[in-house]
Amino acid sequence: MVDYFIHNYWQLWLLISVVCLIAELSTGGFFIICFAIGALATALAAPFGAGFLVQLVVFAVVSALSIFLVRPVIMKYFHGGRGDQGRVSNADALMGREGRVSETIEDNGFGRVAIDGDDWKAVSADSSRIEKGEKVRVVGRESIIITVERI
Repeated sequence: MVDYFIHNYWQLWLLISVVCLIAELSTGGFFIICFAIGALATALAAPFGAGFLVQLVVFAVVSALSIFLVRPVIMKYFHGGRGDQGRVSNADALMGREGRVSETIEDNGFGRVAIDGDDWKAVSADSSRIEKGEKVRVVGRESIIITVERI
């Protein structure tokens, strides 16, 4: 099988490209896709008699160009110009969201707030009591405890 790939490098590079695309699906950072583009370019160059060293150079150059030219365009398109820095996730994505109190928030104490099916430990922004069932908005976060205010 190794002998087969030595005589058909383009298939090896195509296989590497597919593996990189599959790996990209699990990350979503649009970084590994640059190596898939490099491997695809190398797979296109291999049948034209390029030696293995030339193929490695093509892979490295096209991958590097993809990282600096293609990735920023993809990031801008999918993340609205914010790139990696502007992408919020997890608890940071809760800021400004609305929810309903699922367990009464006591004076100067804790309670729970349900937001999109998740239940968060919460405190009141003004340290007042908020009854179960009231609508609230997330205004802050300290570790895994959110700070809310009445709407």
